[in-house]
Amino acid sequence: MKKLFLILGLIIFSIFTGCGKKDDGNNLIVVVKYKTLPNKSVDAVTGLKKLIEQVKGEEHFVSLKLHIDQNDNSNILLYEEWDDALYYQNQHMKTKHLKEFIVESQTFLAGPPEISLWKVNAVYK
Repeated sequence: MKKLFLILGLIIFSIFTGCGKKDDGNNLIVVVKYKTLPNKSVDAVTGLKKLIEQVKGEEHFVSLKLHIDQNDNSNILLYEEWDDALYYQNQHMKTKHLKEFIVESQTFLAGPPEISLWKVNAVYK
């Protein structure tokens, strides 16, 4: 019985302390820049939103923001945060949903994205 209370206590503690997907200065930041084909911005955003819904379920995913250039909606930027750089660079890149997106995106993207990897140096609020 004591073990049961200990396990329940640890589960509750981990839920309330945000154990797992944390906003941490050691996380990997990924900036992905896309250029859409002419008049394909809506298709690109739709395809990306479908992909993002699947990516959100991945083990080391923390957060993702989708940005659209105010002056040119054919420029799309993703700002991603992951808690494991090796996972992102290996397993994430081999997921079925990402491979499917790469094939499907040829109908709305002008080419492969520009991807850069970053680490947080300082946070100002």
